[in-house]
Amino acid sequence: MNLDLFDHPDFHSNWREDLCPGAVVLRGAALEDDVKVLAEIDRIAGLVPFQYRATPGGYAMSVAMTNCGDFGWVTDKAGYRYQATSPENQQQWPPMPALFRAIAVKAAKEAGFPDFDPDACLINRYQPGAKMSLHQDKDEHDFGQPIVSVSLGLPAVFQFGGMERSDKTQRIQLTHGDIVVWGGPSRLRYHGVLPLKAGEHPLTGSYRFNLTFRKAH
Repeated sequence: MNLDLFDHPDFHSNWREDLCPGAVVLRGAALEDDVKVLAEIDRIAGLVPFQYRATPGGYAMSVAMTNCGDFGWVTDKAGYRYQATSPENQQQWPPMPALFRAIAVKAAKEAGFPDFDPDACLINRYQPGAKMSLHQDKDEHDFGQPIVSVSLGLPAVFQFGGMERSDKTQRIQLTHGDIVVWGGPSRLRYHGVLPLKAGEHPLTGSYRFNLTFRKAH
């Protein structure tokens, strides 16, 4: 399916969903390049394989992770942080593909953040049952830059809350090719992903992939 939804004449009315000030869902915005993006994910994972990391408290995460870009996000008993090298081999993360950056910058601009300059891309791989608890993205140095999150593969339910963990959350169904962008007044809202339901996607099989672009430094 090849639709350049950014150039669709009715994009704003048919494909953009505003969640709250500073946060939008761009439906199907990554569809045009899905096969190329998935091929790049495979290539990156061949260089730095997906890992199941643990939180500082010792809890194993159900989502497998790898990174590309100048910096990668990691977690272990030493804490949450960005670093320029993989903890497993002490090598620099693979460079962020130009295609990845173009998708992220274009989505951010469409959402109202024309100066987005990502230097980190966290790649998450979900299998059935995997989830992401409510959390804030607050390990970055500049909260003036948005978060851009690309969904590929199996559908997932994205939780988008408020500035406190206890605030009521919206539940947003995300499908293959959807992009969520949040920044400005929404930059530090809590968010997460409910346990992934089992299924089969023609391009990703039993997995969901999520690319999260950030300006770490």
